Amino acid sequence: MSETTKNPDIATTAATASDADLLAQTAIAVQEAGSALRERFGAVVRYQTREELMLALAANDDAALEVLRPRLGTLRPDARWVEDELAGGALPPGEWWVVDPAEGNINHLHGLPEWAVTATLVRENQAVLTAVHLPLTGQTYTALAGAGAHLDGRPLRVSETAGLGLSLVATSQARPDEDEQVVRRVGSSITAMLQDALVVRTSVPATLHLLNVAAGRIDAFWQFAGARADLLPGALLVTEAGGRVSDAEGRPWTPQSEGFLAAAPGVHADAVATLSR
Repeated sequence: MSETTKNPDIATTAATASDADLLAQTAIAVQEAGSALRERFGAVVRYQTREELMLALAANDDAALEVLRPRLGTLRPDARWVEDELAGGALPPGEWWVVDPAEGNINHLHGLPEWAVTATLVRENQAVLTAVHLPLTGQTYTALAGAGAHLDGRPLRVSETAGLGLSLVATSQARPDEDEQVVRRVGSSITAMLQDALVVRTSVPATLHLLNVAAGRIDAFWQFAGARADLLPGALLVTEAGGRVSDAEGRPWTPQSEGFLAAAPGVHADAVATLSR
């Protein structure tokens, strides 16, 4: 029996809580899930086959989800859960939790520090709030639509860099086994950015690059293809930190878009021009 079933007052409180209060509780949930993953982190996890790899990835996901599902389910009992973290496109009407229980899971398995836990509440296909926790540093990034983006309570702001030639930019691989056309587009975009930007970083996961864009450490991030769980948290953080989010051609971005670009305002137009070549 769930806590909501045992205590109807919990459901009533969750349903009427303000989004700011909900964000605070969501942040606690991702922090608790992050603790579970941190306990599993350390030595490189060895695997010999794709099946062994998938089992190891799933074990990490399950450890975090064991914490996240009951916590978030209590907060919004009527919100549905996106089961496939690699899925994209529009969601049906209503509220949805879009969660990546181990964003950068492959890094975790390889003993690399770039991984996180994310939870985003989507309402009528608009991201309302997001919380991203980095268990190894203890940092928690949060954003609430219309109320700004923060790192452990401190406001975030994108960079004031003016022009791509002065910019540190980044990109990420959306998923393994990508369509050949997408792979070729990724390759040509990296070549174009190497010609126009100051420095180009390429690594996974996308969310960590987007945290850096929101914090003003990186000036632009782009990616082709991608999933809601990869991009929605960072898109909200960058937007609330004063950045611009679009598709790679500068049009409004949605989870159905084939490309994604998040950049400081002074860099966005140049980045669009480079990616459109």
